[in-house]
Formats: sequence, structure tokens, C-alpha cells
Amino acid sequence: MSEKSRTLLVLPRLKVQNANAISSPMTWGFPAITAFIGYMHALERRVRGNDMDIEFTAVGVVCHKLLPQVTSSGYVRAFHLTRNPVDKAGKTAAIVEEGRAHLDLSLVFEVAGDSLFDPDQDLEDLAAAVLETAMSLRLAGGSIRPAVDSIRRRWSTPRFVHLSDEDEAYVKDFRRVVMSLLPGFALVSRDDLLRSHYQKMCRDDSSASLIDAWLDISRINMECKPLALHEGAGSESEEEFTWQARRAEQGSWLVPIPVGFGAISTVLDPGTVAGARDSKTAFRFVESLYSIGQWISPHRLEDPAQLLWFAKTDPEQGLYRASNEFEKHHIIYE
Repeated sequence: MSEKSRTLLVLPRLKVQNANAISSPMTWGFPAITAFIGYMHALERRVRGNDMDIEFTAVGVVCHKLLPQVTSSGYVRAFHLTRNPVDKAGKTAAIVEEGRAHLDLSLVFEVAGDSLFDPDQDLEDLAAAVLETAMSLRLAGGSIRPAVDSIRRRWSTPRFVHLSDEDEAYVKDFRRVVMSLLPGFALVSRDDLLRSHYQKMCRDDSSASLIDAWLDISRINMECKPLALHEGAGSESEEEFTWQARRAEQGSWLVPIPVGFGAISTVLDPGTVAGARDSKTAFRFVESLYSIGQWISPHRLEDPAQLLWFAKTDPEQGLYRASNEFEKHHIIYE
């Protein structure tokens, strides 16, 4: 990702039907951020195949509405599952657990390319062509439907935004972008909160692990709090207590999220693993990596780097993950 984002492509108010709501083996709800990075790469290949010279380097996600396809019964929720057709023997096929959700969201891409600064290029037509291509692809396994015409048509139209070179104007240009994405919530990375919470737990319990910190920060913790002292039947004082949810010192609306994959094997030669999808590409077994994310209103963002996610790989360490620089740019232009 560039040091400073200069050009953004905004695809606002996309309606995604039946997106994958099972984001990892341990989380569900909003699709994994890696699905959006994969969508970005697929979109770049498609637009380049259509002779559009555009490079996509990062993607930001703002969710306006999430409707998971579930049935609720108290604290238990079950996904709506489809009835699969019978198999070759005429028997009922096994039901494969699938979670789906309908989404209303906006995507913000960091883009580059000579055609974006060509005076003969109509950027409105180019943005419309990219949107048409984007709607032909699957996003997190879901289908993108045309957005219903809105009164705020100005903010529902795809557009390229060139950010100014001057710091003050740069901030104002980005503020116009994020204000147009309201109401909604942007997903950002809070690796820093997970680290600090883990360090705090280690001070109280030396046997605590990162998974303990991840689980503790992800759930609602009830704690017993004293209310007041009053005189009992004898000379002893009795204390009243109440159960309260622990206030989140690290911030509000924190969620556990998958952020990529970690290697659990060496890189294997192409064609040596049976059943691999591609016999011409090197293969490696991986498992999910987890961290903490935060949903934050876009108007609180100060820099595109706080919003955008980009792919970061380190084959030697076996890390293939999505990264976001919210922590790094949390205080900017002081």
C-alpha cells in the first residue's frame, strides 16, 4: 500500500444477496475481509482484461445493513439451510452447513493507473464501466444486485476521487468521501487492543495465552460489583452486590475476525498434492489467523489508511494476511 493514497474508487450502496456468513471455523456474521481482498484481485484482472489500465492496491468496506439468514430461538440461532437434491443412488444427500447473509455495503478501493490522469478519459464513464464489471462477479460468494434508485442519487453513483497533494485539502477531500458513506460502519483492525489486553491478562495470570485474550475481549463479561453497605440483624455489616457487564476499556463494538492464513506445512511442488485445485501452482497447507476488529462510523476516520485493507505476505514466516493501518494513523496531522 502506498504511503499516502492519492486516488480512490468508490462503489457505493452495493446490495449483495446470499453472501457467505461463515467467515472462518470460529466466527460467523460478516464475511471475512480476505473475501473482499480476493474480490479486489478478481476485479482487477477482469478490468485489465477489458483494456482498462487500473491497478487495485487496497480495499475498504463500509457496511450499511446486515441481514443474516437465521432463525432465532432464545440464545440459539440456526442458519436457514436449503434442501439438497437426491444423490446418484436416489438417497437424500447430506446437508452441508451453509450460512448466508444479505448485505448493503460500499467499497472504497485505492487505485492507480495512467488512464486515471488522461485528460481524454471520461472518469464517470470509466467508473460506470468498472461498476458494470464488478456486478458480474461474486462477492464473498454472494450475488450483487442493482441498487434501487435513491433520492440521494449523487451518493449512489460510482466515482473516482483524486485526493489533493496538500495536507489540509487532502483531509477535506477524504472527509467528503466518508461523509457520503453515512449511515454505516467501517471495519478496521485493532491488533493493538488484542496485544494490550493480552499483556494485561499476563500480569494477572502468567499462564494466559493469546487465545484467552482473544476470547475474553470478544465476549460480554459479567462482573459482580458492590452497591452499598448496610447494618444487618446483628452488629455485622452486610454488603449488597449486583451483576454488571464489564465496560470495554479498549473501545466499543469490538468483534473477533479472521485476518488471513498461517502456514502449517512447507511449500509443496505443483502437482504433488492430490485433489489440489491447480496442478501448476505451488501448494501449502494453512490455517486461519484471527485478530480483533472494530466497527467505527466513517466520519471518525481521518485518513484513507485507516479504512483500507491490503494483502501482506511473508512466505518465510508462513504469513498470508490482510493488514489495516488504523492504529498507525489514528492520530494524524496534529
